[in-house]
Amino acid sequence: MPHPHPDSDLSAVRCGVITVSDTRSPKTDKSGKIIQSLLSEAGHEIAHYEVVRDEPDEIALLVRELAEQENIEALLLNGGTGISPRDNTYDVLERIIDKILPGFGEIFRQLSYEEIGSRAIASRAMAATYESTLIFSMPGSSGAVRLAMTELILPELRHLVKQLSGKS
Repeated sequence: MPHPHPDSDLSAVRCGVITVSDTRSPKTDKSGKIIQSLLSEAGHEIAHYEVVRDEPDEIALLVRELAEQENIEALLLNGGTGISPRDNTYDVLERIIDKILPGFGEIFRQLSYEEIGSRAIASRAMAATYESTLIFSMPGSSGAVRLAMTELILPELRHLVKQLSGKS
């Protein structure tokens, strides 16, 4: 699908990648590796990568710390977006964000519905801003990560970061 206004500035976006999981490690984190690989292939920089337990205080602390770093313009989280008792990412982000980008979650769920059917309603994927940092939060499954990255995040990442910085 064509973009309404292609990005003329192809500079790298400096990204932090966070996997929220009680069971994954950097060695077993397939979704985190997919995010990093797709970002790198698109010419973006991985400024930080970490696996954090699905504990609200740990997630909030890490998001705040990374968002305050000048070398990070966007945070990409995966995991913890469902409705089980241990899924805390959405709830944590909802408490600390400045602005939500509702279109990301809406379109992601529509695209997911086309792939997995009605189970897409359980996804609490979201995009938001916190201070001057763009945040994307995706489910932890590899298929969901690949869908979000290729169809929504990568096509708009530079543009959204530029808008948030006030340089557009």
